[in-house]
Amino acid sequence: MTRYSISQPVNAVEAPRLLTGKGRFTDDIALPRQAHAVFLRSPHAHADITRIDTEAALAMPGILAVLTGEDYAADGLGNMPGVAPPKRRGGVPGYRPPRPALAGDRVRHVGQAIAVVIGESINQAKDAVEAIEVDFDPLAIHLDAVTGTDPETPLLWEGCEKNEAFFVEKGDGAATEAALAAAPHVVGDSFPVSRVTANAMEPRAVVASYDPGADHFTIYACQQRPFIWRTMMTKHIFGIPENQMTMIAGDVGGSFGMKGGLYPEVPVVAWAAKKVGRPVKWNCERSEGHIADDQARDVTVEAELGFDDEGNFLAVRYNAAANVGAFLSMSGFGTPNGIAGALCGTYAMPVIHGRSSAVLTNTCPMANYRGPSGTPGTYILERLIDMAAREIGMDPTEIRRRNYIPVDAMPYDVPNGKAYDCGEFEAVMDKCLAQADYAGAAKRKEEAQARGKLYGVGVSSSVDPSGSPAPESIELRFDPGGSVTVMAASTAGGQSHATIYTQIVSDVLGVEAEDIRVVEGDTSKVSWGSGTGAARTATICGSTVFKAAEKTLEKGRRIAAHLLEANGEEVAFDDGNYRVPGTNRSISFTEVAQAAFKPSMVPPGEEIGLYETATWTPKAPNIPNTFHVCEVEIEPETGTAEIVRYNVVYDVGVELNPTLVRGQTQGGIAQGLGQALMEKMVYDPESGQVLTGSFMDYCMPRAADFCHMEFDSHPVPTDTNPLGVKGAGEGGTVGSLAAVMNAVNDALAPLGIRNLAMPATPQRIWRAVKAAQARQPK
Repeated sequence: MTRYSISQPVNAVEAPRLLTGKGRFTDDIALPRQAHAVFLRSPHAHADITRIDTEAALAMPGILAVLTGEDYAADGLGNMPGVAPPKRRGGVPGYRPPRPALAGDRVRHVGQAIAVVIGESINQAKDAVEAIEVDFDPLAIHLDAVTGTDPETPLLWEGCEKNEAFFVEKGDGAATEAALAAAPHVVGDSFPVSRVTANAMEPRAVVASYDPGADHFTIYACQQRPFIWRTMMTKHIFGIPENQMTMIAGDVGGSFGMKGGLYPEVPVVAWAAKKVGRPVKWNCERSEGHIADDQARDVTVEAELGFDDEGNFLAVRYNAAANVGAFLSMSGFGTPNGIAGALCGTYAMPVIHGRSSAVLTNTCPMANYRGPSGTPGTYILERLIDMAAREIGMDPTEIRRRNYIPVDAMPYDVPNGKAYDCGEFEAVMDKCLAQADYAGAAKRKEEAQARGKLYGVGVSSSVDPSGSPAPESIELRFDPGGSVTVMAASTAGGQSHATIYTQIVSDVLGVEAEDIRVVEGDTSKVSWGSGTGAARTATICGSTVFKAAEKTLEKGRRIAAHLLEANGEEVAFDDGNYRVPGTNRSISFTEVAQAAFKPSMVPPGEEIGLYETATWTPKAPNIPNTFHVCEVEIEPETGTAEIVRYNVVYDVGVELNPTLVRGQTQGGIAQGLGQALMEKMVYDPESGQVLTGSFMDYCMPRAADFCHMEFDSHPVPTDTNPLGVKGAGEGGTVGSLAAVMNAVNDALAPLGIRNLAMPATPQRIWRAVKAAQARQPK
């Protein structure tokens, strides 16, 4: 038997099950008489639908139903719902375009669902989709957020002036303008942050059934927020009570925010199951996902940083144009909403001004992808800082050191309206610089140059506020034999939630790990919760598990006191046992849990059984922070950039499991590196077609693209939650995009290249190098 503790680097308890193919993902669900769904999707970025003929498709073998937007409307189903967006200019409510789950008379992006075919087999359904006849009248398109608000750009929606869904402004515009005007130095540029897609290992999938006797839907779907999805569908689409629908997430093969919002396919598959009287399954294929999944980033920022001769920051300003696609996703406002405030980082920035315009275009909607505002915001700020350091001839680490928020200033109110509770940013940097042998980087650069290579060193310092207030409920449900099930509303997307929950319960109660089971993401078994996202599970769900365990411990103490014939305040607990100090009387927690189910052993007035629930939310986010040092070597003849050294030090407060924290950080770095060097969703500017529709065209990083990484931590516990934990899920991505791009630009700087934009592909680097060489005097 095994006892775990908080902060122990134990292996993931889920690992044996998942690594031996015994996980239970949505595609593993196979219900009796299950049929299959295939969607017909728009080949046009913008067009009126003038005719749909489904007669031939419906007559094909094995076809149970062909459903269109007309059928959807006829059954009285509601539009796709979502969180209210921020306001537009002048205080006008933000614009959420009406979005039926199946298009009616017009499509607005390539990949928008028009119809769904339900077949006995997936191949029969695919054949029938090709038999549907649709006539389109193509319309003008626009894809660019920067020009999307121009007066001559056609409106995507009649009710949305200038195609602007909402507008966010933070900071002090007048003070920032004055500070920049008076600043001895101002650096600035345009920073396009490329559009990417998550490409989770498990594509999206839905399996739904309908019980007519109980008038109840059961929906299996890989996702992050089962209770929120259930509320959205029952209240806004189906118009039924929430207890007539069960959402089950099961194992989720990655998400990173992409599976956070409710998609049209989910209610359509459930509706189809009711229509045909059979369970229905839909699996998104990879190329289908490239035109149907919510995408990410795609923001262009005009940014400026003012500073004095000593490198002291005076002001920073962002003006952002964010492409949010043809529709607003359920809650995917992280980039356009947050980028206006992501101007402070780890620095004592005197004044800031951020403006962000969310622009509707003929592209896929946007999701909150790993560090949705922190990643692009940090990239831009850290690029500006490197440019500032180069202008005044100062080392990039020294200019950061001069501007860090000091430890004795904590808690600190930053000028974007937020607050930092704690952080030792300079100490994190110094630890990383020593680990990276930053002092030896100049020699490594000289050695590379002697070999004809370009060598660059990039650093980044970042914060990513995590665990924003949102309540979670946890139940610890014990059995008469003494084993316990942890019931949580979080979803298992590869973060090893079951491991950290097991560690907390085992640590607090002294229960053997083998006697702890975790159930996540099933609305029929868990009371309620906000779900998974934004690096919140360890901080909020973990803290709620801790509180439920403490409540359980106290009930156990009362029962133990009764059994040990002592007063409750006399009973101590240690190492899984209740004891009466000064005596030899003791009883294990497991024995107490078993006794709780025996009426004769429970004290008068105490409820029989042992099942405690806790609900908790923090009052403020926590502030994890990281420092990254990346070193790249570029072959100028091919433009190939190779990551040769990578170091990172992070502060995520108390680490519930250091092994898992390192894994989360390493995975995050990989995603940041992918966006920096190769990933980009590309649309044809004339037709709106997705040109990167498969892995043949959309470049994903592989193991060979990475070097060995060195990790260390500098934990500064936070007071925002009882465990002292900070979010660990996003710091790798938030810091790595900036560090890699700073390294690439440092390598290119001797050629006079000031600010190469992402992705730094071999072709883009090679062209920049050749253009720079052509400008040099012969």
